Amino acid sequence: MNRITLPNSRTLSQMAYGVWRLSEAQDTSVSANLARIDACLAQGITSFDHADIYGDYRCEALFGEVIKARPSLRDAIEVITKTDIMLLSTQWPGTRVKHYDTTPAHVLASVDRSLQRIGVDVIDLLLIHRPDPLCDADALGACLDGLVDSGKVRGIGVSNYMPWDVDLLQSRMKHRLQTNQIELSLLCTSPFVNGQIAHAQQHRMPVMAWSPLGGGRLHSQAQEAGTAASRLSPALSRLALASGTDATAVAMAWLMHHPVGVLPVMGSNQLPRIQTFEQAFAVPMDRQTWYELYELANGHEVP
Repeated sequence: MNRITLPNSRTLSQMAYGVWRLSEAQDTSVSANLARIDACLAQGITSFDHADIYGDYRCEALFGEVIKARPSLRDAIEVITKTDIMLLSTQWPGTRVKHYDTTPAHVLASVDRSLQRIGVDVIDLLLIHRPDPLCDADALGACLDGLVDSGKVRGIGVSNYMPWDVDLLQSRMKHRLQTNQIELSLLCTSPFVNGQIAHAQQHRMPVMAWSPLGGGRLHSQAQEAGTAASRLSPALSRLALASGTDATAVAMAWLMHHPVGVLPVMGSNQLPRIQTFEQAFAVPMDRQTWYELYELANGHEVP
């Protein structure tokens, strides 16, 4: 498995395992979740992507049960988690409306809860989950710098930020932001032209891609005619056949071919599916093949 180097010189595996559906699995036992984690580790996937809200605030704790059962995992993985979204949930009975909270009090408490739930002493990468329109950038920047200085967090990143959002937060911080986790896939190509990818490359900041398969639409058996998924399907199947892989592997190879350094966040509870993630590295990808898929995704050739 390739490694992606962050601005602070720490590295992540070029694929991350996203745990947002862990609580939805038919079997959420420690043994079942350990099998999923081991399947990732066997392929060199050592980075695990969390958020405090996943599974109605339950997924971090499910993962923590596995670490409690096998403490050696703490030194074998990189823990990524996110904060600032507040859901309407029985976990937070005082919340009247879904909102974002980037106040230092909330962020600090959220980090402490994540450390306790996951069962680790340090978070490798903390992301602000969504831009907060009510954000006090001075207060948040100082808070995030303090978390790094305290040793509770090794690096700070953002998620779903536009370039101006990144610049604002970075202007109030002494530590460099490490990544922007954005929606990016063959079914969501706008970051290539809306400034998100260009800004990340300008600042030598790798990007993490959530929903890299378009929420499953790329491999859906019921694709509506005329959609990007239906246009892409024959080409993905042809390239998969030629490389002895599948359409998912081709789509991931397409993402990871970009020089910015794209780290897809893969999510599946199915063990056989998890075991195939590394096939993406067996797919040849060149410039013309990349553009062929890009044009099919957009429905027209480039100007």
